[in-house]
Amino acid sequence: MKRENVLNLRSFWQIQIIGWCCFYLFDLLESIHNFLTKRVHIDEETVPIVLMFAGSCALRPFCRWLLRQSQSWIAFELKAAAAAMVTSIPVACAAGLILQHSYHVPWHAVVAVWAWSFFILFMWCSLYFSIKQWQQSSMERERLLRAESEVREARLLALRYQLNPHFLFNSLNAVSTLVLDGNAPAATRMLAQIGDLLRRSLVSEVTAEVALSQELAFTEGYLAIEQTRLGERLRIDMAVALETRDALVPNMLLQPLVENAVRYGVAPLVEGGWIAIKSALDADRLRIVIGNSGSRGEGEQKKNRNGIGLGNTEERLKTLYGTDFVFSLGWPEAGGCEVVLELPLRRAPTLQEASLCEL
Repeated sequence: MKRENVLNLRSFWQIQIIGWCCFYLFDLLESIHNFLTKRVHIDEETVPIVLMFAGSCALRPFCRWLLRQSQSWIAFELKAAAAAMVTSIPVACAAGLILQHSYHVPWHAVVAVWAWSFFILFMWCSLYFSIKQWQQSSMERERLLRAESEVREARLLALRYQLNPHFLFNSLNAVSTLVLDGNAPAATRMLAQIGDLLRRSLVSEVTAEVALSQELAFTEGYLAIEQTRLGERLRIDMAVALETRDALVPNMLLQPLVENAVRYGVAPLVEGGWIAIKSALDADRLRIVIGNSGSRGEGEQKKNRNGIGLGNTEERLKTLYGTDFVFSLGWPEAGGCEVVLELPLRRAPTLQEASLCEL
């Protein structure tokens, strides 16, 4: 807060000095004809402006006090007009006394200086109010944006942490199944894979979005665990376009969707099945399709969408993209089940810069 006050004070004096210097130069240029024809002295223009500058500095604490009162704009203007009127009296009198040493100053000239000072100081107060209110509204908007961003990040983080226990529970349940089946080597290998995957999840930076390549690497680690459990019953087909690998996607987007596909589309089938992950660009959109060989009824669709995997994913997409996304679950005529995602295309900066350097 102290640093902010110092910056505000420095900004005030910069604007104050520059503004009054510009006003003084403009006044001199406007009066240059009088200097040449009527032999008006330059101090007749300089002294009142210097005193008005001092008057504006004296008015600043009063204007700051008015702003803290949270009054209406009309109340600001009326009180500012009264303060400017009072302040312009010593300005005019002081100007008359200073100039009296050089030549005779008639009383009507002092009144003219007072009227001019009153108008300029009143306009200065109005400008001060306008600038301060603009600054306050800008700071308020910045605070609101920062608060909204922090709320959104906290919400995404909570949703991500909701997925981790869900994945861990299912994985450990699969390990216990392998142990009960007497497949100790597979259970040991699977525990090592789970540990490696969780370690990568914990050491990775917690961000709302990551590159698709990073998300695919994590998902492949998960699929390796499932292949340990299911063996040849799980077949995987990856068709990821090279130009999509640096596209940004929500963190932990694919793993719960693939887990859902394995759980409902492959594991229940005696003969097993396939999982297909495809990505492509469509103009300025990223399209991702996750398919499996299983089949589900319309009633199961509603039940599945209410689960943690799909329900959590849809909630995160809404938080990140509002309504600018497509997330659908369907059953193609060719068979199987597929989840279709269409997201706004945004590139990961580091990957994009690296690709440009290679060119």
